Amino acid sequence: MKATGNAEQTDSIQDLSFEEALEQLEAIVRALESGQGELEQSINQYARGAELKKHCEEKLENARARIEKIVMTADGRVSAEDMNPE
Repeated sequence: MKATGNAEQTDSIQDLSFEEALEQLEAIVRALESGQGELEQSINQYARGAELKKHCEEKLENARARIEKIVMTADGRVSAEDMNPE
């Protein structure tokens, strides 16, 4: 794969939802486990899988941080703080 192709794939990963990225990652794992691809293809799939895994971990960390921002007010009500105040 050319470097520009990798950059385009990496950019497109950033646009994926957690569920989409996880689905692609699972498909890559199944393909690699089958052992039927060519070596170069397997290496490229592994690299994309690593990027997808990183993306999923970032999405989960962001979700965790958002959940932690949910706070209980003094009168017992629950409120959420804006993660990205403008």
